[in-house]
Amino acid sequence: MLLSAIASLSWGISGTTLQLISQNLSIPGPWMFSIRTFIVGAALLIFAACKYRGRIFDVFKNKASCLSIISYAILGLALNLTSFYYSIQEGNASTATILQYLAPLFIMAGGILFKHYRPLRSDVLAFVCALIGVVLVTTKGDFSHLAIPVDSLLWGIGSGLTAAFYVVLPQRANRDNPSIIVLGWGTAIASLFFNCFQPFWVGTPKLTPVLVASVLTVCLFGTIIPFLLLLAAADHAPSDVISIMDAIQPILTTILSVIFFKLKINFAEMAGIVIVLIAIYLLQWGRRRASLQR
Repeated sequence: MLLSAIASLSWGISGTTLQLISQNLSIPGPWMFSIRTFIVGAALLIFAACKYRGRIFDVFKNKASCLSIISYAILGLALNLTSFYYSIQEGNASTATILQYLAPLFIMAGGILFKHYRPLRSDVLAFVCALIGVVLVTTKGDFSHLAIPVDSLLWGIGSGLTAAFYVVLPQRANRDNPSIIVLGWGTAIASLFFNCFQPFWVGTPKLTPVLVASVLTVCLFGTIIPFLLLLAAADHAPSDVISIMDAIQPILTTILSVIFFKLKINFAEMAGIVIVLIAIYLLQWGRRRASLQR
């Protein structure tokens, strides 16, 4: 639980740092995507090659696994990085994180629509709670107008949807391959995709100490450190216990946004964040209980 809590804290730090990069430093998104995925993809593949010698290319040995990892890289990882970044740039890290946190609801909705799963009572309750929570977060309790730009809201919803793809699309590749290899290749393929449009060595912003430290913080705390921590946590605790600790991320991001970016948050918005967290917990709890009863 401690390891998964630290992983969640890492994501909270990364999200706040992204607001510094996108707003205060005004770094173009395409350059940030290219350099981030290049650093992270290279680091993960080097680590995977050292740990799983001779196995890092196994993911491409069959068509299904190959399609899984390519779709994951583009539709999941690349689009999620893009939508989350622009949601923060147009709004703030706190709201963007809450909207991305809705990914389990999109996964549930996809199961109902495409696999014809029967919705549970807990699904309906979770959906209603999440809707109420998001309305409170995005309006701050004043229902006459949005408290964030519409662009930020739309990018944030897209972030939640692509985060669902991020979870679902690599499942086939993960069956026969270590998850760090899948993530490493997914990030490397996303890097190739981004660098085709904006090579990180072209149009490079002025590399100040603040920018270099910020980019490295996002690379380390946004992917490498939390992923390795979650792998270690999985050896000691079941996935449902680990997932509960995810709630730390949006809370920490909100606290850091208040401290460093002077984000003004009222009771309605804080209540909305709590309601969204409760909704995701209800969804996971209901699904887990139903699977045990089967």
